[in-house]
Amino acid sequence: MNTMRSNAGRVPTAGAAPHILVVEDEQALGTLLAYNLEAEGFSVERVERGDEAEIRLSEMPPDLVILDWMLPGVSGLEICRRLRARETTRTLPVIMLTARGEEGEKVRGLSVGADDYVVKPFSVPELMARVRSLLRRSRPERLANKLTAGDLDLDRETHRVRRGNRDINLGPTEFRLLDYLMERPGRVFSRAQLLDGVWGLSAEIDERTVDVHVGRLRKALSRGRERDPIRTVRGAGYAFDETFGKV
Repeated sequence: MNTMRSNAGRVPTAGAAPHILVVEDEQALGTLLAYNLEAEGFSVERVERGDEAEIRLSEMPPDLVILDWMLPGVSGLEICRRLRARETTRTLPVIMLTARGEEGEKVRGLSVGADDYVVKPFSVPELMARVRSLLRRSRPERLANKLTAGDLDLDRETHRVRRGNRDINLGPTEFRLLDYLMERPGRVFSRAQLLDGVWGLSAEIDERTVDVHVGRLRKALSRGRERDPIRTVRGAGYAFDETFGKV
């Protein structure tokens, strides 16, 4: 598989930057898009074939897809149609890129579920603005500076975590782990998925490392009889308890 990942792997920064999948078979354009998206603070992954994109999208959906219409393997139009047919990706933001500027083609692209449609050649600043606009509408928490659940507050700008009236001291990895889980309350992540999302695709560490860091996070978050916000799902992985802080 000819999958290209920017910077030799998705190494996340604290604050869990929104992750964008660029599906574009023109290498120069793909490189340009990745460069500008990363300059905007996004985490970027690139693939050049439609069938490769299908694999990545089934493994772990990103926060947004920039999808070329004409692709080897599977067309962008068909990928978009399949995304909208699956429950897990039905609302995934999709920006479709194409050289087809005719109104009928635009209508066709939007009719299969694309959220936006950009004709080549296009203005890169305009595309970046469209990306941010879509993310603000679909996943406002991905661009928020603070996450809150019950008496637990996480501030991405100051890298501080508070529970009630006390500060919680977390290492960089535990901070990213809490950020990643809090952002998606109720969703169960396997150890492999957490390694991907928190440590990065290029990380060469054992899955048991996840258990160690979850244990450290739990110890820091909860004292005495305080409720543990992290839920263990036997045989599946971990989740931030979506009922945490609710009556």
